[in-house]
Amino acid sequence: MSVEKKRGLGKGLSALLDDSATLMPSPKNNNHNQAQVSEAGNLGSVNEIRIDEIKVNPYQPRTDFDEDALKELADSIMLQGLIQPITVRRVGAHSYQLISGERRLRASKLAGLKQIPAYVRTANDQQMLEMALIENIQRENLNAIEVALSFQRMLDECNLKQEQLGERVSKNRSTITNYLRLLKLPPMIQASIRDGNISMGHARALITVDDPTIQLHLHQLILQQGLSVRKVEEMVRNLQSVPHKKQNQPLPQVSHHIRKIQDDLASKFSTQVKLKVNNEGKGSIEIPFLSEDDLNRILEMLDW
Repeated sequence: MSVEKKRGLGKGLSALLDDSATLMPSPKNNNHNQAQVSEAGNLGSVNEIRIDEIKVNPYQPRTDFDEDALKELADSIMLQGLIQPITVRRVGAHSYQLISGERRLRASKLAGLKQIPAYVRTANDQQMLEMALIENIQRENLNAIEVALSFQRMLDECNLKQEQLGERVSKNRSTITNYLRLLKLPPMIQASIRDGNISMGHARALITVDDPTIQLHLHQLILQQGLSVRKVEEMVRNLQSVPHKKQNQPLPQVSHHIRKIQDDLASKFSTQVKLKVNNEGKGSIEIPFLSEDDLNRILEMLDW
């Protein structure tokens, strides 16, 4: 197979990939070096590798693969072959570990291929993680939560600062910060972002709200009423314009039974319900709303 011309890579990824020129044998100990290059499987070139010899990359940041899109790619591979090789590293005799290209590998398996074209690289575990993350961020259609998780992993596991991360993925620091802030949202909202139920614009508006309960309430309204990003931003501004009372005194203790009722009602009405009960067992239920539409929604649930 002829070696394809190298494509232009981002400087972060390019710097991590070993230049094939460094793998050429030196004049000294020529026989020994030639054996090393042969044993490495023609490092730096495109090789046909058996699919059953490739182990999945444990550092793969992508967790969701669209089955229909995989089937379409598999159909294309059956007709045209795999155009873009995957990237692997050799871990033993007839054993490789995937660095990048899991979607292509999965589709090739669906297409019934026994062998797949691959670049063979050398990388330690940290380089391997960084290469996989950068390759996926730059080349794959990751959802916003997967991108955020990839950024966080690069900061935590590759010991990078945000400025260094920005250089590697060609993004400014504010963009990276906005992605990382998504991970502070409640898990239910993160799942909606991941699944495409709400947009990045909705998420940015929700991030500016400090109270997770209100975030969840607004999130529920977005899903139920199909609120636009502009409408959510308006609701958030209205909330922030209301002065908050200072809590100078500690909140009264709430029994487990009352707290459970509050939580159940909050879940039912998608808002922060408050129960106030005195020592005689008397009290009140407070159901807050954020707009007239929100009030009508609650009244409908009460069959008003």
